[in-house]
Amino acid sequence: MAARRLGLLLSTPPSHPSVDTVLCLTDAALRQGIDVYLYLIDEGVKGLMDSRYADVVRAGVKMSVCAYGCQQHGISTKDINPDISLSGLVVLSGIIDGCDRFLAFT
Repeated sequence: MAARRLGLLLSTPPSHPSVDTVLCLTDAALRQGIDVYLYLIDEGVKGLMDSRYADVVRAGVKMSVCAYGCQQHGISTKDINPDISLSGLVVLSGIIDGCDRFLAFT
């Protein structure tokens, strides 16, 4: 049986309460053996260097960040964690299509 997959979209800045909600969901899902895919877009990219994301990536979350959003918000990708993918909406579309459940926090 294939692992279940959860997709999460986060478009809010690091200070927004949705960030904590998403991080709690990733932790709970990982503990249940669920594959988690996290995509940061819009103001969500502002948290790219937040250590909390490094922690969830280390725990097994597959994380992608909108490259265009980084450009629009002046977020440097020079020192990005190599386990985090810079991508576009095609990757987001694949996450939406490939996951059993998808939640958007906007």
